[in-house]
Amino acid sequence: MTCRVRFAPSPTGHLHIGGARTALYNWLLARKLGGKFILRVEDTDTERSTQEYVDSIMDGMRWLGLLWDEGPYHQMERMDIYRAHVDQLMREGNAYRCYCTVEELTAKREAAQKAGQKPKYDGTCRDLNLQDDSRPYVIRFKAPTKGTTVVHDAIRGDIPFENKELDDLIIMRGNNTPTYNFTVVVDDVTMKITHVIRGDDHLNNTPRQILMYNAFNYPVPTFAHLPMILGSDKKKLSKRHAATSVVAYRDLGYLPEALLNYLARLGWSHGDQEIFSLMDMIEAFDLEHVGKSAAIFDPDKLNWVNQQHIKKLGDAELTHMCVPFFQKEGVAWDNQEFAIAAVRSERERAKTLADIAKQCRFYFVDQVEYDPASVEKWLTADGKALLQKIHDRMTQVEPFTAEAIGAAFKELVTESGLKMVSLAQPCRVALCGCTVSPGVYEVMAILGKEKTLKRLTAAINKS
Repeated sequence: MTCRVRFAPSPTGHLHIGGARTALYNWLLARKLGGKFILRVEDTDTERSTQEYVDSIMDGMRWLGLLWDEGPYHQMERMDIYRAHVDQLMREGNAYRCYCTVEELTAKREAAQKAGQKPKYDGTCRDLNLQDDSRPYVIRFKAPTKGTTVVHDAIRGDIPFENKELDDLIIMRGNNTPTYNFTVVVDDVTMKITHVIRGDDHLNNTPRQILMYNAFNYPVPTFAHLPMILGSDKKKLSKRHAATSVVAYRDLGYLPEALLNYLARLGWSHGDQEIFSLMDMIEAFDLEHVGKSAAIFDPDKLNWVNQQHIKKLGDAELTHMCVPFFQKEGVAWDNQEFAIAAVRSERERAKTLADIAKQCRFYFVDQVEYDPASVEKWLTADGKALLQKIHDRMTQVEPFTAEAIGAAFKELVTESGLKMVSLAQPCRVALCGCTVSPGVYEVMAILGKEKTLKRLTAAINKS
């Protein structure tokens, strides 16, 4: 049977990190096995589901490159399919009407808890075969009460569940809408899903769903329950640990390939290899090497991975990708070669595209924005005197290249008897506004002679 997997987000929020990893693992398996990746929107929570979140989820998946082969299917558009499958279970004796009221169920649950028993439906209506249309009712799945249901999990191995612990789930509410556990199974059956890869928070639902697969005489899919992603404090990942929305990482200047690379390794191992292209991941991915333990989200590691992917890009391509972030910095240019040179000078230090745009901003401004602490330390009377010497020497440098500028600086070091840092730091402040920048020679060469001299003069004259 052709591999068919699905990613089934609920549109009650943006695509988050955990959901993106689940989508990625499904997508990788489908691509590796030549199968189909299906997008299914589980939107039966009508109070919290919104079109805005549907659009955001799909936007995030497109940005990541996790394009789907079928769908998106919307559960709210499949109600007739669910009701037809309820009717099938009723005809075959695998479901029944339950007329117990909310008050009666509450009383049963409280009594069970008081007796130290697990609060589950006691089967009052299970064998009554009641057909009274004048009274409100729900429809329950008739689960076996004896034996064991084993979840064969590709990550965790075999996990047994005693059927006596599993109650008769409601599959159709009194308002004629289906419940989650039922719609998931019907969707998987009708979409011919072969592998269900999802978070381990769904594990307790799985034995109940397996019983429904059996009732529909459908082969049970291969299950793989992924471990949770936790913050550094071992608690559930949240905004206090890092941005949890995928689109937020896009807006922060991360590359989609880098985020996918990081997410792939967040729970899956492949020797010592850390950096993967998309093709690398497709070729190497398997469920056997997904770990059982919770993964810890490490923002510093993500930054490092993103930095490695930035280094793989050509200068022109990287500059083009930085354009939206330059726009946020209020920067535009009409000289592409100048912009590429500026980006090239900062690319090694930057962790994100946003970093590059921010760090390059000084190249494009008319007036340098000085860091007060740097001014106080380096633009003293002595510092300005050194800047004047640098200015005078730079007027003589031709051609105005990094090599020629470097030679002139070395002459100044020899003549003054000072260390290079004593010349370079005030010069950095004059050119960039702070003491952190690419090499001074490179900055000067990129700025050009006219801008360099103008900035040196402005710093010398700064009050």
